[in-house]
Amino acid sequence: MSYDDYLGAEPVVLTAALTGGVHGKEANPNIPETPEEIGEAAAAAERAGASVVHVHARTDSGERSFETERFQAIDDAIRERSEDLVIQHSTGGTGAPLEERRKPLLTDPAPEMASLDMGPLNRYDHLTSENTRAMVDALYDTMDERGIKPEMEVFNDGHINETHQFLDRRDLDDPPYATLIFGSGTLTRPTPQNFLNAVADLPEGVAFNTLGFGQHQLPFAALGLLLGGHVRVGLEDNIYYRRGELAESSAQLVERVANLAETLGRPVATTSEARDILGLD
Repeated sequence: MSYDDYLGAEPVVLTAALTGGVHGKEANPNIPETPEEIGEAAAAAERAGASVVHVHARTDSGERSFETERFQAIDDAIRERSEDLVIQHSTGGTGAPLEERRKPLLTDPAPEMASLDMGPLNRYDHLTSENTRAMVDALYDTMDERGIKPEMEVFNDGHINETHQFLDRRDLDDPPYATLIFGSGTLTRPTPQNFLNAVADLPEGVAFNTLGFGQHQLPFAALGLLLGGHVRVGLEDNIYYRRGELAESSAQLVERVANLAETLGRPVATTSEARDILGLD
Protein backbone atom coordinates (compact mmCIF):
# COMPACT_ATOMS: atom_id res chain seq x y z
CA MET A 1 0.00 0.00 0.00
CA SER A 2 1.37 3.42 -0.97
CA TYR A 3 1.00 6.65 0.95
CA ASP A 4 -1.49 7.81 -1.69
CA ASP A 5 -3.63 4.83 -0.66
CA TYR A 6 -3.48 5.96 2.96
CA LEU A 7 -4.58 9.45 1.99
CA GLY A 8 -7.50 8.03 0.04
CA ALA A 9 -8.53 5.55 2.75
CA GLU A 10 -12.20 4.79 3.27
CA PRO A 11 -14.02 6.21 6.31
CA VAL A 12 -12.86 4.81 9.63
CA VAL A 13 -15.20 2.46 11.49
CA LEU A 14 -15.04 3.20 15.22
CA THR A 15 -15.89 0.39 17.64
CA ALA A 16 -16.67 1.05 21.31
CA ALA A 17 -15.85 -1.81 23.71
CA LEU A 18 -18.16 -0.81 26.54
CA THR A 19 -17.51 -3.35 29.29
CA GLY A 20 -15.19 -6.34 29.31
CA GLY A 21 -15.19 -9.66 31.09
CA VAL A 22 -12.39 -8.87 33.53
CA HIS A 23 -12.33 -5.57 35.40
CA GLY A 24 -15.49 -3.85 36.58
CA LYS A 25 -16.59 -0.95 38.73
CA GLU A 26 -13.83 -1.68 41.21
CA ALA A 27 -11.38 -0.49 38.53
CA ASN A 28 -13.47 2.39 37.19
CA PRO A 29 -16.96 3.14 38.59
CA ASN A 30 -18.02 4.42 35.15
CA ILE A 31 -17.88 0.94 33.59
CA PRO A 32 -21.45 -0.10 32.69
CA GLU A 33 -22.63 -3.50 33.89
CA THR A 34 -26.45 -3.73 33.84
CA PRO A 35 -28.35 -3.90 30.54
CA GLU A 36 -29.69 -0.40 31.17
CA GLU A 37 -26.22 1.02 31.85
CA ILE A 38 -24.79 -0.69 28.78
CA GLY A 39 -27.67 0.58 26.64
CA GLU A 40 -27.04 4.15 27.78
CA ALA A 41 -23.29 3.77 27.22
CA ALA A 42 -23.89 2.44 23.70
CA ALA A 43 -26.14 5.37 22.78
CA ALA A 44 -23.57 7.85 24.10
CA ALA A 45 -20.78 6.13 22.13
CA GLU A 46 -22.92 6.30 18.99
CA ARG A 47 -23.42 10.04 19.45
CA ALA A 48 -19.63 10.39 19.82
CA GLY A 49 -18.98 8.62 16.50
CA ALA A 50 -19.04 4.86 17.13
CA SER A 51 -20.91 2.70 14.63
CA VAL A 52 -20.13 -0.66 16.28
CA VAL A 53 -20.43 -1.68 19.94
CA HIS A 54 -18.54 -4.69 21.29
CA VAL A 55 -20.70 -6.31 23.95
CA HIS A 56 -19.95 -8.44 27.01
CA ALA A 57 -22.62 -9.43 29.51
CA ARG A 58 -22.47 -9.24 33.32
CA THR A 59 -24.62 -10.77 36.03
CA ASP A 60 -26.37 -8.57 38.58
CA SER A 61 -23.35 -9.05 40.85
CA GLY A 62 -20.98 -7.84 38.12
CA GLU A 63 -19.51 -11.20 37.10
CA ARG A 64 -19.10 -12.31 33.49
CA SER A 65 -22.15 -13.98 31.95
CA PHE A 66 -22.49 -16.01 28.76
CA GLU A 67 -26.24 -16.52 29.12
CA THR A 68 -28.30 -15.85 26.00
CA GLU A 69 -30.99 -14.15 28.07
CA ARG A 70 -28.54 -11.62 29.48
CA PHE A 71 -27.19 -10.75 26.03
CA GLN A 72 -30.79 -10.46 24.82
CA ALA A 73 -31.59 -7.95 27.57
CA ILE A 74 -28.51 -5.92 26.67
CA ASP A 75 -29.30 -5.96 22.93
CA ASP A 76 -32.87 -4.86 23.64
CA ALA A 77 -31.59 -2.01 25.82
CA ILE A 78 -29.16 -0.90 23.11
CA ARG A 79 -31.77 -1.00 20.35
CA GLU A 80 -34.24 0.97 22.47
CA ARG A 81 -31.70 3.79 22.93
CA SER A 82 -29.57 3.86 19.78
CA GLU A 83 -30.28 4.92 16.24
CA ASP A 84 -28.76 2.07 14.24
CA LEU A 85 -25.69 0.61 15.95
CA VAL A 86 -24.00 -2.59 14.76
CA ILE A 87 -24.00 -4.96 17.74
CA GLN A 88 -20.99 -7.25 18.11
CA HIS A 89 -21.08 -9.96 20.80
CA SER A 90 -18.01 -11.38 22.52
CA THR A 91 -17.47 -15.14 22.42
CA GLY A 92 -14.10 -15.00 24.17
CA GLY A 93 -13.74 -16.66 27.54
CA THR A 94 -11.17 -17.98 29.98
CA GLY A 95 -11.93 -21.52 31.09
CA ALA A 96 -15.45 -21.49 29.60
CA PRO A 97 -16.52 -24.55 27.60
CA LEU A 98 -17.65 -24.30 24.00
CA GLU A 99 -21.36 -24.54 24.76
CA GLU A 100 -21.16 -21.56 27.11
CA ARG A 101 -19.30 -19.50 24.54
CA ARG A 102 -21.94 -20.34 21.90
CA LYS A 103 -24.76 -18.85 23.96
CA PRO A 104 -24.09 -15.18 23.01
CA LEU A 105 -24.69 -16.18 19.38
CA LEU A 106 -28.26 -17.36 20.02
CA THR A 107 -30.13 -14.10 20.65
CA ASP A 108 -33.12 -13.12 18.51
CA PRO A 109 -32.34 -11.36 16.30
CA ALA A 110 -28.75 -12.52 16.10
CA PRO A 111 -26.02 -9.91 16.50
CA GLU A 112 -24.61 -8.71 13.19
CA MET A 113 -21.07 -9.49 14.35
CA ALA A 114 -19.26 -11.54 16.99
CA SER A 115 -15.65 -11.81 18.11
CA LEU A 116 -13.65 -14.94 17.30
CA ASP A 117 -10.30 -15.39 19.07
CA MET A 118 -7.73 -16.84 16.68
CA GLY A 119 -5.76 -18.87 19.21
CA PRO A 120 -4.74 -19.45 22.83
CA LEU A 121 -3.51 -16.76 25.18
CA ASN A 122 -2.44 -16.55 28.80
CA ARG A 123 -4.60 -14.77 31.37
CA TYR A 124 -2.97 -13.80 34.66
CA ASP A 125 -0.67 -16.29 36.41
CA HIS A 126 -2.68 -19.50 36.20
CA LEU A 127 -5.32 -19.07 33.48
CA THR A 128 -5.29 -19.70 29.75
CA SER A 129 -7.95 -18.92 27.17
CA GLU A 130 -7.87 -22.15 25.17
CA ASN A 131 -9.21 -21.35 21.68
CA THR A 132 -8.27 -24.61 19.97
CA ARG A 133 -8.74 -24.79 16.21
CA ALA A 134 -11.71 -27.11 16.75
CA MET A 135 -13.32 -24.55 19.08
CA VAL A 136 -12.63 -21.67 16.67
CA ASP A 137 -14.18 -23.64 13.80
CA ALA A 138 -17.20 -24.65 15.87
CA LEU A 139 -17.90 -21.08 16.97
CA TYR A 140 -17.52 -19.87 13.39
CA ASP A 141 -19.89 -22.54 12.10
CA THR A 142 -22.57 -21.31 14.50
CA MET A 143 -21.93 -17.74 13.33
CA ASP A 144 -22.19 -18.82 9.72
CA GLU A 145 -25.48 -20.64 10.36
CA ARG A 146 -26.94 -17.52 11.99
CA GLY A 147 -25.60 -14.96 9.49
CA ILE A 148 -23.14 -13.39 11.97
CA LYS A 149 -19.93 -11.86 10.65
CA PRO A 150 -16.83 -12.91 12.63
CA GLU A 151 -14.43 -10.30 13.95
CA MET A 152 -11.20 -12.31 14.07
CA GLU A 153 -9.24 -11.25 17.16
CA VAL A 154 -5.48 -11.48 16.55
CA PHE A 155 -3.50 -11.21 19.79
CA ASN A 156 -0.02 -12.07 18.50
CA ASP A 157 2.03 -13.13 15.47
CA GLY A 158 1.08 -16.77 15.94
CA HIS A 159 -2.55 -15.76 15.60
CA ILE A 160 -1.72 -14.20 12.22
CA ASN A 161 -0.52 -17.64 11.12
CA GLU A 162 -3.75 -19.09 12.50
CA THR A 163 -5.74 -16.48 10.55
CA HIS A 164 -4.11 -17.58 7.29
CA GLN A 165 -4.94 -21.21 8.07
CA PHE A 166 -8.46 -20.40 9.23
CA LEU A 167 -9.21 -18.60 5.96
CA ASP A 168 -7.91 -21.65 4.11
CA ARG A 169 -10.38 -23.83 6.06
CA ARG A 170 -13.43 -21.58 5.95
CA ASP A 171 -14.92 -19.38 3.21
CA LEU A 172 -15.72 -16.02 4.82
CA ASP A 173 -17.74 -13.28 3.18
CA ASP A 174 -15.70 -10.32 1.95
CA PRO A 175 -14.07 -8.53 3.49
CA PRO A 176 -12.73 -10.79 6.25
CA TYR A 177 -12.28 -8.55 9.30
CA ALA A 178 -9.49 -8.86 11.87
CA THR A 179 -8.64 -6.87 14.99
CA LEU A 180 -4.91 -6.51 15.63
CA ILE A 181 -4.31 -6.34 19.39
CA PHE A 182 -1.24 -4.92 21.13
CA GLY A 183 -0.19 -4.88 24.77
CA SER A 184 1.61 -6.94 27.40
CA GLY A 185 1.73 -10.66 28.14
CA THR A 186 0.65 -12.95 25.29
CA LEU A 187 -0.23 -9.96 23.10
CA THR A 188 2.05 -8.59 20.40
CA ARG A 189 4.53 -6.14 21.89
CA PRO A 190 3.22 -2.60 21.25
CA THR A 191 5.81 -1.06 18.94
CA PRO A 192 5.19 0.79 15.66
CA GLN A 193 7.36 -1.72 13.77
CA ASN A 194 5.37 -4.65 15.10
CA PHE A 195 2.20 -2.90 14.00
CA LEU A 196 3.56 -2.40 10.48
CA ASN A 197 4.66 -6.03 10.36
CA ALA A 198 1.24 -7.26 11.50
CA VAL A 199 -0.58 -5.22 8.87
CA ALA A 200 1.78 -6.46 6.15
CA ASP A 201 1.47 -10.10 7.26
CA LEU A 202 -2.34 -10.28 7.19
CA PRO A 203 -3.87 -12.35 4.40
CA GLU A 204 -4.64 -10.38 1.26
CA GLY A 205 -8.03 -8.71 1.35
CA VAL A 206 -8.44 -8.71 5.13
CA ALA A 207 -9.66 -5.40 6.56
CA PHE A 208 -8.08 -4.58 9.91
CA ASN A 209 -9.19 -2.98 13.13
CA THR A 210 -6.65 -1.55 15.61
CA LEU A 211 -6.66 -2.16 19.37
CA GLY A 212 -4.04 -0.99 21.87
CA PHE A 213 -4.57 -1.90 25.52
CA GLY A 214 -4.16 0.63 28.32
CA GLN A 215 -1.75 3.46 27.65
CA HIS A 216 -1.27 2.18 24.08
CA GLN A 217 -4.88 2.86 23.08
CA LEU A 218 -4.43 6.38 21.69
CA PRO A 219 -1.07 5.95 19.90
CA PHE A 220 -2.26 2.77 18.21
CA ALA A 221 -5.53 4.44 17.26
CA ALA A 222 -3.42 7.07 15.50
CA LEU A 223 -1.42 4.37 13.70
CA GLY A 224 -4.61 2.65 12.60
CA LEU A 225 -5.99 5.91 11.23
CA LEU A 226 -2.79 6.65 9.31
CA LEU A 227 -2.54 3.20 7.75
CA GLY A 228 -6.13 3.10 6.54
CA GLY A 229 -7.42 0.71 9.20
CA HIS A 230 -10.28 0.95 11.65
CA VAL A 231 -10.12 1.59 15.39
CA ARG A 232 -11.52 0.15 18.63
CA VAL A 233 -11.48 2.05 21.91
CA GLY A 234 -13.47 1.84 25.13
CA LEU A 235 -13.45 1.09 28.83
CA GLU A 236 -12.95 -2.64 28.28
CA ASP A 237 -9.48 -1.93 26.92
CA ASN A 238 -8.45 1.22 28.80
CA ILE A 239 -9.97 2.67 31.98
CA TYR A 240 -7.98 5.93 31.81
CA TYR A 241 -8.36 9.07 29.71
CA ARG A 242 -4.80 10.08 30.54
CA ARG A 243 -2.29 8.98 33.16
CA GLY A 244 -3.88 9.25 36.60
CA GLU A 245 -7.28 10.37 35.23
CA LEU A 246 -10.04 7.78 34.92
CA ALA A 247 -12.08 7.96 31.74
CA GLU A 248 -15.63 9.20 32.19
CA SER A 249 -17.08 6.84 29.58
CA SER A 250 -16.34 4.93 26.41
CA ALA A 251 -18.00 7.84 24.59
CA GLN A 252 -15.24 10.14 25.85
CA LEU A 253 -12.62 7.80 24.36
CA VAL A 254 -14.55 7.51 21.08
CA GLU A 255 -14.90 11.27 20.80
CA ARG A 256 -11.15 11.76 21.18
CA VAL A 257 -10.39 9.39 18.30
CA ALA A 258 -13.17 10.87 16.16
CA ASN A 259 -11.59 14.30 16.64
CA LEU A 260 -8.17 12.88 15.77
CA ALA A 261 -9.57 11.30 12.61
CA GLU A 262 -11.04 14.65 11.58
CA THR A 263 -7.68 16.34 12.20
CA LEU A 264 -5.95 13.75 10.01
CA GLY A 265 -8.51 14.16 7.25
CA ARG A 266 -10.07 10.73 7.74
CA PRO A 267 -13.89 10.79 7.85
CA VAL A 268 -15.66 8.80 10.55
CA ALA A 269 -18.05 6.18 9.13
CA THR A 270 -21.76 6.44 9.77
CA THR A 271 -23.51 3.21 10.71
CA SER A 272 -24.73 2.89 7.12
CA GLU A 273 -21.20 3.37 5.79
CA ALA A 274 -19.83 0.93 8.38
CA ARG A 275 -22.23 -1.79 7.23
CA ASP A 276 -21.13 -1.24 3.65
CA ILE A 277 -17.41 -1.27 4.58
CA LEU A 278 -17.79 -4.40 6.72
CA GLY A 279 -19.97 -6.22 4.19
CA LEU A 280 -22.99 -6.41 6.49
CA ASP A 281 -25.62 -5.19 4.03
